[in-house]
Amino acid sequence: MKAVNNYLNEITIQYSKKSFGNTSVKTSSDAEIMSREIYSITESQIEVKEYFFILLLNRANEVLGYVKLSEGGICGTFVDTRLAFASVLKGLATGIILLHNHPSGNANPSETDIQLTRKFRSIGELLDIAILDHIILTATGYYSFADNGM
Repeated sequence: MKAVNNYLNEITIQYSKKSFGNTSVKTSSDAEIMSREIYSITESQIEVKEYFFILLLNRANEVLGYVKLSEGGICGTFVDTRLAFASVLKGLATGIILLHNHPSGNANPSETDIQLTRKFRSIGELLDIAILDHIILTATGYYSFADNGM
C-alpha cells in the first residue's frame, strides 16, 4: 500500500503579513478605508476593471486577512462562493465583509450584487459565519449594504 503522502494533495492557504493601520472594523467607514488599502496593496485599479475580495474577521471584528476571489472585466467579475468559503473556513474567520468595485463610478448595487450577497448570507448562516457588510467601491465613494439595510 502506498503512503498517503504519495497520492493525496495538501490544501494550503498562504498568509502574507501586511501592516494595516487599524486592524479592526467597526463601521462601514472602517471597511471602506481597509478596502482602499487592500486595493492599493494589490495594485488593483478601481476605475479599470472589477475585482472581488473578502475581508476575514475574528469575533472581535479584527482583520485576519483578505482573499482576492476574482478579477474581471469592465462590467463584471465572477465569484465562486465555494472558493470563498473554503478560504473563510481555512482562515478560521467568524465573519466576513464582501468587497468589490464598480469601474463605472456608480456605487449603487446591481441586481447581481444583491443576489450574490443573499447567496453569501444563506451559506454563512449554515456555517455560522456572519456576513457583516458588502462594500462597493468607486474612485470617489462607496456603498455599504449594511448602512442601507441590505
